[in-house]
Amino acid sequence: MTVPPPPETEPRPDEQVPWSRLDGRMLLVHPIEELLRLLPVLVGTVILGTAQGNPFLGLAVAGVLVTVGLLRWFTTTYRIGPVHVELRRGLLQRQELSVPRSRIRSVDVEQRVLHRLLGLAVVKIGTGQRSGDDRNRFELAGLPVAAVPALRAALLAVARETEQSSETRTTETGNAATGNAATGNAGARAERELARFDPRWVRYAPFSATGLAGVAAVAGALFQFELGRRIAESQVVRRGVETVAAIGPIVALGVLLVAVLAVASVAACVRYLLVYGNLRVTDDGRVLRIGRGLLETRHTTLDRARLRGVVVREPLALRLVGAARLDAVMTGVETGPGGSSLVLPSAPEQEVRRVAAEVLTDPAPVDVPLRAHGPAARRRRYVRTLGPLAVAVAVAGVVLRLTGRPVPVPLTIVVSVLLVAAVALAQDRYRGLGHAVVRGRLVARSGSVDRQRVHLDADGVIGWTVRQTFFQRRSGLATVVAATPAGAGRYEVVDLPEELAWSLVDEVTPGMGGRWMQR
Repeated sequence: MTVPPPPETEPRPDEQVPWSRLDGRMLLVHPIEELLRLLPVLVGTVILGTAQGNPFLGLAVAGVLVTVGLLRWFTTTYRIGPVHVELRRGLLQRQELSVPRSRIRSVDVEQRVLHRLLGLAVVKIGTGQRSGDDRNRFELAGLPVAAVPALRAALLAVARETEQSSETRTTETGNAATGNAATGNAGARAERELARFDPRWVRYAPFSATGLAGVAAVAGALFQFELGRRIAESQVVRRGVETVAAIGPIVALGVLLVAVLAVASVAACVRYLLVYGNLRVTDDGRVLRIGRGLLETRHTTLDRARLRGVVVREPLALRLVGAARLDAVMTGVETGPGGSSLVLPSAPEQEVRRVAAEVLTDPAPVDVPLRAHGPAARRRRYVRTLGPLAVAVAVAGVVLRLTGRPVPVPLTIVVSVLLVAAVALAQDRYRGLGHAVVRGRLVARSGSVDRQRVHLDADGVIGWTVRQTFFQRRSGLATVVAATPAGAGRYEVVDLPEELAWSLVDEVTPGMGGRWMQR
């Protein structure tokens, strides 16, 4: 029996579009990026080669890095078809990425320093899938700036038309030309400015951990390539050791701490200016646009159709100086570092609350007082905060008793300070705990060191979970988890009295909790 050959199929529409390369100016950018990315390795190689009497070793490594950068351009191609956006890259490990245009949820545009000098831009396409692997990120790192606005509008328009057609079948949305015209008319609406960068906000930069992280990274790089050993053997360090011996270790430690904090604060302020300078947030009723950056610029477009709420972040250090940050809860937009959800960086709390109300188009959720969770939740905060300290003090007491040593005075002082700090932390954690439901939105706040207040649209919740641990059951408490495809994917109302758990669910999503409340 002979098997007939398969019928010839017509080529896909995407296959009729030719492959393109990145802009030729990337032949200059790629080698420089490789040199900067592996600069510590290059510096270490130069130092090692000089120590061994081989100064050409560093040049050889630099030549290899330049060659790798040039090959990145020759091995990278892309095409934007009517159905998919495809990217091929890699030499030894070939990689092909294909993104359906209907699945595109965000298109971010960045301009790094070299890109700005050469008139280029980096276009990042996101589908909303959270992946920590940079290799799976769809990034076109080298397109002419003039071609980016039309490309971004076209990519987002297809996804928007797909969503509209899935919700309602009309002849207007079914016509691509009409959809493009509607997009153009919507884009022609007058933009309204919601916020603009204020240089006075820089004073909040030292109250974040970015400065300390930068100092630690520099110190680690110095010690990794024997530069730290050379610094440790220098005359300056020897004089510093002699000074420590003269003034005492406690005073020297205090001076070192002040010096590190000063350097970290300066580094944090510089980074804040570079990353968030020229910040401008605008709204045209259809999309929010956020542009920021001095040397490297980034422009983010947030479609209001995918907006599911906002998160006001109030870390302890920022809260002490009356500041906060603002993130948008978006469907298909990544959160956290490298994501596109940031609306306002560290800024005055009143300004953050005002912009949050503008983004939500309703000040009620931002200003509503929250309902406290009762004495059981307060007791749980104290037990979980003071418990570890009590165990540590008990162990230390047993050890001192078995060894027959008296209680040191410094230990007593440290325990007293920790006890006061633990009580204050427990009380602050309880004050930060609460929830409310107002105008179709769930408002939930929790935390102390990293406090956040979530304003989540009820329409964005796709499922509920009421969870109780062993100790929560003994305390009559429960945690209500709202599942959503937007933002972090889940938001919690922590340590709610168990008799209010399913009534809260039913209040946000009518009919969802009624069956469980009857049990």
